[in-house]
Amino acid sequence: MALTDEAIVKIKGMITSGELGPGDRLPKEADLAARLGLSRNSLREAVKALTLVNVLDVKHGDGTYVTSLDSAHLLDALNFMVDLHRDDSVLQFFEVRRLLEPGVAALAAVRISREQLTELRLLCSDLTPDAEVEALVANDLRFHRAIAEATGNQVVCSLLDGISGATQRARIWRGVTQAGAVERTLAEHAAILDAIEIGDAEAARAWMTAHIAGVETWLRKAP
Repeated sequence: MALTDEAIVKIKGMITSGELGPGDRLPKEADLAARLGLSRNSLREAVKALTLVNVLDVKHGDGTYVTSLDSAHLLDALNFMVDLHRDDSVLQFFEVRRLLEPGVAALAAVRISREQLTELRLLCSDLTPDAEVEALVANDLRFHRAIAEATGNQVVCSLLDGISGATQRARIWRGVTQAGAVERTLAEHAAILDAIEIGDAEAARAWMTAHIAGVETWLRKAP
């Protein structure tokens, strides 16, 4: 194991064992390096790596702290990875969405509040079939985000925020090039929402599957 990797594992062990908790300050660099049997350079590189993935927070002039370890905060690192994705990997993101979002819609059907339903209805009524494609895609992102929020699961929201962003360009491309894409999207949104409103989890799951699979199928066939 590389020395930096060893240092990362040891710091992670201090956190997972409960020795260090959210908001705790790490011991001074020299003391911690001696205690873990590491060089100060290896420890420093490990701290840099854990800072990049939001596990640690270096406050210059103060010290190094464990972050809140909140799931949404930790999953920000996923957004960084998504930003680096190549266009030829976008189908993989659609596959992930097809695996996740039908379950999210089903869960929303049993957890959504009246206020959240009203918000979704307003989103659906905001657009008309002659809407600009960019407005449609922005609305679509808000629609899917609102359904995720209705589950009350912040991990789900964070995951889908990152994954949905990676598929935005493909959705714009579809809206520009495929006849009837706007009307189809609006109709599918309405069907998903109808199922959620009556608490039919399986219908919500089925409509969401069809909604995402439709874009994925188009993308696979697109020149």
